[in-house]
Amino acid sequence: MSDGIRASALTVTYRNGHTALRDASFAVPRGSIAALVGVNGAGKSTLFKALMGFVPLAMGSVEILGQPVRAAMKAQAVAYVPQAEEVDWTFPVLVEDVVMMGRYGHMGFLRRARPDDREAVDAALDRVGMSGLRHRQIGELSGGQKKRVFLARALAQDARVILLDEPFTGVDVRTEEQIVSLLRELRAEGRVMLVATHNLGSVPEFCDRVVLVNGTVLDHGPTQTVFTPENLRRTFGGTLRHVLPQLAAVPGPAVPHERDRPLAEAAGCGALR
Repeated sequence: MSDGIRASALTVTYRNGHTALRDASFAVPRGSIAALVGVNGAGKSTLFKALMGFVPLAMGSVEILGQPVRAAMKAQAVAYVPQAEEVDWTFPVLVEDVVMMGRYGHMGFLRRARPDDREAVDAALDRVGMSGLRHRQIGELSGGQKKRVFLARALAQDARVILLDEPFTGVDVRTEEQIVSLLRELRAEGRVMLVATHNLGSVPEFCDRVVLVNGTVLDHGPTQTVFTPENLRRTFGGTLRHVLPQLAAVPGPAVPHERDRPLAEAAGCGALR
């Protein structure tokens, strides 16, 4: 199976001298959902920027679908689904207009929508179940609805590689299930999804691959071999330690509080399915 994403020996150093990523290498094949896992400040956002060509590389290279990043971006092969915090929800724009932004790269200089652009928007909205809200202001939607709108934008773009930054933050269980179901459909179509997430407990349920990051790529590969308690301790360090003693003190199988469940499962105290 050919690679959808391949990063080789990436090093990114910002102008202030801070090296956010050093010698990071990994690959994600086509037809995969990969979790990008690491603590805050581990370099996940920098990695996303590098995959889109938004930061210069001090060393290393990136290929998307076998092409250099610039060529892949020009071909509209890569889409980004942002965190809620990155979006100005007060900006007056309709849902259908947000999704139409995914077609801009396919339009001419004047960005006039053609029939095929409108058809792509209609199909994307229908696929995420947002057709009935197409004329609503984006700021009026719930957290889960906003996530689905930005997924629709990626679908309208017809991107083969989709980078999702914390797609499950601020959504209810039903919306999370809907997003996971859609990602599985896209995987079956041969697309590549790289999902930055702190919801460790759900990673084994829908991700077939994992990339562990902490200033570099610590490990990557199939979930069943990479997503282990030992690797997660290496990745999260002290972030896990406050959970372990509490669970170890409980006789028999521990049942952690819901807020601790992802950490508990990652530490090996719950089932890593």
